[in-house]
Amino acid sequence: QVQLVESGGGLVQAGGSLRLSCAAAGFTFDNIAIGWFRQAPGREREGVSCISVAATHVADSVKGRFTVSKDDAKNTVYLQMNSLKFEDTAVYSCAVGPRNVCVYGGRSAGDFNYWGQGTQVTVSS
Repeated sequence: QVQLVESGGGLVQAGGSLRLSCAAAGFTFDNIAIGWFRQAPGREREGVSCISVAATHVADSVKGRFTVSKDDAKNTVYLQMNSLKFEDTAVYSCAVGPRNVCVYGGRSAGDFNYWGQGTQVTVSS
């Protein structure tokens, strides 16, 4: 049974840091891409990062502040978020897609097949 479980969200002051985790169970890790997306109230869903054996991408809007990494032994992807801003407030979700989706940036939610439940990140100004 496939399952994605996010954790690590919470409330943080502007300038602070959080690390989100996405544990992917039931997948062959080398064959998948994992994307992080976020959606704030009233705004469209935004692709934040994508990582696979084929490529790694981070959106320009968070580049220099957010870093994505993976632990193959744990089938887990991490999103390290530093220098958080109020506008980073959103529900963050991870999603699984085909391995090569990151080659093209991995910014389109339609390219991903499985989604986690999401975790709330709130940045206070």
